[in-house]
Amino acid sequence: MANSDTRAEMTYRTLGRTGERVSAIGLGGWHLGLPQVDEKLALRLVRTAIDRGINFMDNCWDYNEGLSELRMGKALQEGYRHKVFLMTKIDGRSKKEAARQLEHSLERLQTDCIDLVQHHEILRFEDPDRIFREGGAQEALLEAKQAGKLRYIGFTGHKDPRIHLAMLELARERGFTFDAVQLPLNLMDAHFRSFAKLVVPELVKDGIGVLAMKTLANGAILRSKTVTPIECLHYALNLPTSVVITGVDRMDILDQAFEAVRTFKPFTDEQLQALLAKTRTAALRGEFEPFKTSSIYDGTATNPQWLGEEPEELQAQMQA
Repeated sequence: MANSDTRAEMTYRTLGRTGERVSAIGLGGWHLGLPQVDEKLALRLVRTAIDRGINFMDNCWDYNEGLSELRMGKALQEGYRHKVFLMTKIDGRSKKEAARQLEHSLERLQTDCIDLVQHHEILRFEDPDRIFREGGAQEALLEAKQAGKLRYIGFTGHKDPRIHLAMLELARERGFTFDAVQLPLNLMDAHFRSFAKLVVPELVKDGIGVLAMKTLANGAILRSKTVTPIECLHYALNLPTSVVITGVDRMDILDQAFEAVRTFKPFTDEQLQALLAKTRTAALRGEFEPFKTSSIYDGTATNPQWLGEEPEELQAQMQA
């Protein structure tokens, strides 16, 4: 666990080496644009979360065709923007496409500067190369940071921990250290292609903020009938996470997140092993982590145009 303190209903931790104090629970942005969530409810969820102490806001350029960012941007007006640490993600792999998407996010979120922007869906072993090559997306984010449009840079992915390690390795080769990394951390992951075992120690070693996602795997883990939502959230809070991002589409789900924080106490090794034993058999084939074993969560697989030009196309443009 990151260095933490508790005030009122929320615990706060340090985001890696940035020194930023962030809520142990973060509000996931994807759910804000779902069909069952109208704009009135979305604004109420965001503002209630902030009023009760959640200050980490998650979002993405591609969530619900921009609707999630639009709603969060509206919710953060009337004095709420300065109360939060705002994060979003972009899919572009080329400098041109990444810059275009970032401008869209800034406009939708109604802000001049986003606290953390992350390269999204690092799912393929070629993604790091495309991002860090000449004319790649990293150039766009570095220039945007220099221009004051963003403060910190990270990346996300949910497919395979070895791809995360490849991204970290290439960044080191280029002399760059990410500020945060978002990854699936849940009670099934502990047993199957484990990000917790392979990636988290590397992040801690380099002082990179650990952002947990898919803690309930969008409900898939609960369908295994092995553990409760609170146990899932407690497991992620027990890891050296800065923030555990959870999707919220109802007020009672928001209450559940605060209840998880209120009741959390660091596990003893005996408690941890007992909890992991509940999911060991169910986890072995990845059945309840479909984002690792299928492409149904891979937005950029079904929308390759989001990635922008392939390196060969970029090279041809430069030579023209």
